[in-house]
Amino acid sequence: MNKKFVKFIIKRYLRFDRKHPFIYISFILAFLGIMTGVATLMIAMGIMNGMDREFEKKLKVMNYPITVYTSLAKVNDSTLKLLKKHFPNFKYSPYIESNAIIKKNGLNGVMLYGVDFKKEAEINYIFKDAIKGIKKVGIFDVVVGKRLFDSTGMYKGEKIIMIFSKMTPMGFGISPLIKKVKVIGYFNSGLVAYDKGIAYMNIEGLKRILHQNYYSGIHIWTPNPFKDIEKIKKILPPGIGVVGWWQQNGNFFAALKMEKRALFLVLMLIIIVAALNIISSLLMMIMSKRKEIALMMSLGASKKEIKAIFLRLGMIIGIAGIISGAVLGGLGIWVLKTFDIIKLPADVYGVSRLPIDLSLVDFGLIIIGAFVIILLSSVYPAKKAADTDVLETLRYE
Repeated sequence: MNKKFVKFIIKRYLRFDRKHPFIYISFILAFLGIMTGVATLMIAMGIMNGMDREFEKKLKVMNYPITVYTSLAKVNDSTLKLLKKHFPNFKYSPYIESNAIIKKNGLNGVMLYGVDFKKEAEINYIFKDAIKGIKKVGIFDVVVGKRLFDSTGMYKGEKIIMIFSKMTPMGFGISPLIKKVKVIGYFNSGLVAYDKGIAYMNIEGLKRILHQNYYSGIHIWTPNPFKDIEKIKKILPPGIGVVGWWQQNGNFFAALKMEKRALFLVLMLIIIVAALNIISSLLMMIMSKRKEIALMMSLGASKKEIKAIFLRLGMIIGIAGIISGAVLGGLGIWVLKTFDIIKLPADVYGVSRLPIDLSLVDFGLIIIGAFVIILLSSVYPAKKAADTDVLETLRYE
């Protein structure tokens, strides 16, 4: 194949043709369509990934990487010692779980966790921020969620009544446990369900109230929870349950994954529509240059060279659109990351700033997907040009 000849013809065909201006305009529209499609896909995938990571980060903290919990067998100090013996580098926060009702401007139900404040702060940065500046923790001190704190009109240092689900004998009947506790702060996870329905209490105080000498479970931080959960399962005695944060929210993340795939496919249609412009442009060019193509073939140009000319024409337009789209998309992501252009309601999304995180995998899929579409759209016109009937075209010339 004569490469110089192919390059010469491609350069000639890329110039503006005054006789057939619509072909050139169609090429420009195809280029702009591919550029827009790639840029839109990059920004959209970046926003989807950013929101996914933000939700994942908060859910991972509030649900903890791994939780060992009481099932058929009880979790106690011997279980904690066993875990520390086999995995000394992990961080542990044993807890006691109880349902409770806070009596303050009405009744508000919460899931109450009795924790060691120091150990909990090591694995939960949201809780750590909540107790920052608190030097001494009382035995009956509690930390509630910001949504509950604000909606009930609480203030730091206030003593409130907490009613527990556990019953205690009283005279000829039974009565729920009631205790006055002190609110020392609030946490703000940005997730309404947690900020309104969860509270933390000193574990020693909850032990005394419930008369419970075993743990409801142990929250565990590990560097690689997906692998470490299997190691933990192997050393624990039968009857003790183990669950990872991703298992507690499986349906939620499955829905996010499906939404991301659907968005990717829908936005890829922009590139497909732009690719149709490439097909139509190349076919119009082939029709307008039919005599010229037949003449080149009669003078010795091979079918392979003719096919290469139009295939490369389509690829040049497409690749130029992909590169321009990648640059435009990257610029758009940088602008959205650097400048606070779009503000989000924190009480709805959990973040006030638009999170963007375009992964290399998604970027690669966008580029590869666009390239494949452009390649396929250039194949048919190239084959059509190579199949030009020389005798039929030049018969009356």
